[in-house]
Amino acid sequence: MHTGGFRRQLSLADLTFIGLGSIIGSGWLFASQRAAQVAGPAAWVSWVIGALAVTLLGLVYAELGGSLPRAGGTVRYPDYSHGPLVGYLAGFASIVAFASVAAIEAEAMRQYADTWWPALGGDGPTMLGWFVQLLLLILFFLLNYWSVNLFGKINSILTAIKFVVPTLTIVVLLMHLKPANFTVHGMAPYGFSGVEQAVSTAGIIFAFLGFQQAVGFSSEAKNPQRTVPLAILLAVLLSAGLYVLLQLSFVGAVPAAVIAHGWDALHYTSPFANVAAALGIGWLSAVILGDAVISPSGTANIYLSATARVIFGWAKNGTFFRTFTRLDARTGVPRPALWLAFLLSIFFTLPFPSWDKLVGVVSSATVLTYILGPVSAHAFRRTAPGLERPFRLKGMAVVSPLAYIVASLIIYWTGWKTDSLLIGAQLVMFILYVVFRRFAPRTVPFAQQVRSALWLVVYEAGMMLLSYLGTFDGGRGVLGAPWDQVAVVAWSLVTYIWGVRSALVRPVFDEDEVVDSEAESLRVMADSRTMASSS
Repeated sequence: MHTGGFRRQLSLADLTFIGLGSIIGSGWLFASQRAAQVAGPAAWVSWVIGALAVTLLGLVYAELGGSLPRAGGTVRYPDYSHGPLVGYLAGFASIVAFASVAAIEAEAMRQYADTWWPALGGDGPTMLGWFVQLLLLILFFLLNYWSVNLFGKINSILTAIKFVVPTLTIVVLLMHLKPANFTVHGMAPYGFSGVEQAVSTAGIIFAFLGFQQAVGFSSEAKNPQRTVPLAILLAVLLSAGLYVLLQLSFVGAVPAAVIAHGWDALHYTSPFANVAAALGIGWLSAVILGDAVISPSGTANIYLSATARVIFGWAKNGTFFRTFTRLDARTGVPRPALWLAFLLSIFFTLPFPSWDKLVGVVSSATVLTYILGPVSAHAFRRTAPGLERPFRLKGMAVVSPLAYIVASLIIYWTGWKTDSLLIGAQLVMFILYVVFRRFAPRTVPFAQQVRSALWLVVYEAGMMLLSYLGTFDGGRGVLGAPWDQVAVVAWSLVTYIWGVRSALVRPVFDEDEVVDSEAESLRVMADSRTMASSS
């Protein structure tokens, strides 16, 4: 074992399929029903909102991923721009977000399999069902353990297969479309708040979260400066179109008798397969049940590997155990990190027995890590103007804060019950870091680490308070609509500006890549003066 570099073996097609493979998992199998329960026929609007949100974030991460191709990049960029303390908080939230996804996908496979093997359990696993999930996780672990190249090629094949089944489902169900379904209880029976809540809690954002996987694997990509941005945008656009059509086809095909008492009464164990069976399309039901093994398995396979990269990135920041920076000399796989990712995925199958119970937490935790990307990207424009940017985002001053605001709204829509636990845990981790500061990295003075992290801590405390006072999932309703969301937007703008200005004067990249931003700024100013005088 050694700490050498990753092997660049992944092509644009591999990276795009990794993104699509992460996105098209259990989300398409369950989220359309859950979104319809929360938002009714207007659930397709929730998918559009989710797609716009991840597109904004994707554009920001395209610049970051092209400029700084790093394994576990979502954890490393905040460390580069704001120091180890912010990187540490990003690492903790990322572990919660990433490590549980493989478990969720294994849960989804088991839940759909319950249709033809009832002994596995429906919403909650039996003992046999849990052991089946464990065997699946072991299989994914072994696929990742032996080779990055093997992982990439297997994933490309699985993704190509599982893209076909949702497309086939759309075509067939649209042939059974009942226009009356879209108006029987009103287009938006639960108001626009239902549309908003569906984005966070129905699995919509969860379904899109794989868009940034190209960033996580950028250290293993061929020509990452070109392929990473393209892979992100391709994955988002292709999956968005697919999901909107799936939602419309599901709502339009549901038998009228099933929704007679309202959309919130809709409950299928295996939504698309059950609808197909109810329409008498047995062959499609069988195909969907087969894909219910392929789609989640591909995503679980990717996320187990992605979690290992996040752990690797966190350890490279110096705020997690250094042993997890070790790479296998022959395969280039971060095997110690992969072992931990595997154990964590098993843990997340224990206390959270069903797909629905984890999705909201994972979505909020992941978006909480993504809000740091826009802040870091904008900060680098100021502190590292000479950084090579093969993909330079136009309108950064508009797109980046918009991405941050939308991400904040998604966190807020998740509701008090989830935010109080997740953000509360983040604040506890901040306190622990301060208490045990003697173990903190010395690359940045500790006082500066705190100054550069204070905006994030205050932002999280403010979001926790707004969730408590607001109207979503357990909030007290002191701030009524739409003023609660106006307050979230205002709070986001204030903390975004504070966050950008709190960045380190000199961003510290890897040990051998320290950027002297002052020198770069002087060079840029000198070049400008030379051009001005010559003209």
